[in-house]
Amino acid sequence: MKFRTFAAFVGPSVFLMLLFIAAPLTSVFLQSFQLTQPVLERVEVETCTPGFVTQTCVTEIKTRPLLDEAGNIRTTTEWVGGLSYARVLQLGKVGEAIAAGAWGDILSIDFWKALRFTLTFTLITLPLVIGLGLAIALAVNNAAKAIRGQIIFVSLLPFIITPVIGALSIRWLFIGDGIMTAGLEWWLARDISMFAQGWTIELLMLFYRVWHVAPFAFVIFYAGLQTVNQDTLESAIIDGASRWERLRYVIVPHLMPLIVFVALIHLMDSYRVFEEIVGFSSQAHVISLQWLTYDFLQPDDAGNRAIGRASASAMLTMVGIVILLIPLLRRTWRDHRGA
Repeated sequence: MKFRTFAAFVGPSVFLMLLFIAAPLTSVFLQSFQLTQPVLERVEVETCTPGFVTQTCVTEIKTRPLLDEAGNIRTTTEWVGGLSYARVLQLGKVGEAIAAGAWGDILSIDFWKALRFTLTFTLITLPLVIGLGLAIALAVNNAAKAIRGQIIFVSLLPFIITPVIGALSIRWLFIGDGIMTAGLEWWLARDISMFAQGWTIELLMLFYRVWHVAPFAFVIFYAGLQTVNQDTLESAIIDGASRWERLRYVIVPHLMPLIVFVALIHLMDSYRVFEEIVGFSSQAHVISLQWLTYDFLQPDDAGNRAIGRASASAMLTMVGIVILLIPLLRRTWRDHRGA
């Protein structure tokens, strides 16, 4: 292929990637080393009580943001190095907790609390999504053709639902006098509050993520099952291989590239978990790294946003994703070189 033809095909994609991916990442990376603060001014403000004869006036010096000609708050930006990262990680408090042997105090720090939940959420749901998706794919593949279409349609419904709507639906089933909570209270003959503790909320989040994402893995694996070499399966059956042995030594090795692909997509998506935090309103008990970045961007009482800390949190989140993907990317690279 000529270079001009290659450039014509690849050029638009490269340009859009630079514009919508590389440029924002560079901007966030630079902002993580900057501190943006409003410019404040001290002014004298005279406050008078109502009345004419006995009117009393008091002069106070107050601090307020300085506005520009358009009425917007003026800000200053300065380079502060790793100050934003230090404020997010709070390594000083971590060191004090380790020295005192109070490991639980580390999880009271927002970043480490969010990191603990994000890693737990990602690593627990990964094998469940792959296992359930493969199980559904095998069941559909072995089902009668007359009902296969209906099973596929029902299996894909959780994946079609908008994530936040799905999370809210699960929440409404269990919160307060929801249908599932009422049923559990009748069965166990005791009052149950599913949203009063953090671990019960985490269980519901794990259940929702597996329920929502497993259909995606099912579609990928079901497509892969259609390409399994039937001669190899028949040879295994003739040799006396059991159903489990055929799955282990024939089907799973054939689907391994797809398993790695599903794992890559799931790790990148789950590590950025956000919809569940919003849908289940779990901020009081459970937060994630993505939600922490969002929280930094929310204006405080004075209308200021912690852009530097939000950028640092976003960069740390991206670093975590890269670390999780390295083993899978190395395996993919070895398989590519071997091929």
